[in-house]
Amino acid sequence: QVQLVESGGGLVQAGDSLRLSCAASGRTLSSYIMGWFRQAPGKEREFVAAIVWSGGSTYYSDSVKGRFTISRDNAKNTVYLQMNSLKPEDTAVYYCAATSDPDAVDYDYWGQGTQVTVSS
Repeated sequence: QVQLVESGGGLVQAGDSLRLSCAASGRTLSSYIMGWFRQAPGKEREFVAAIVWSGGSTYYSDSVKGRFTISRDNAKNTVYLQMNSLKPEDTAVYYCAATSDPDAVDYDYWGQGTQVTVSS
């Protein structure tokens, strides 16, 4: 089992920055892919970014590429999502997830989510 706890959400203005954290426990993550997803009201959950724990390869959705950065801290077993130049359309509940699927099609573990609200 992997337990994931997100933190760092909040209310900011357009153009501001936030950093989300996802603390993982229960297993070593060396064989996992960690992802960030988000779900806005009335919309389906969408992929935001992912990082391969071993090696550090990163992937981003087109909507956040160039503004968001995913990273990890091996010593703290924590994944981060640095969000810059935030826009009102970034408003959503952000979820951290983990998968042992090398194709990252299905994520096995999910956090409880953290709210990000960007005002215009």
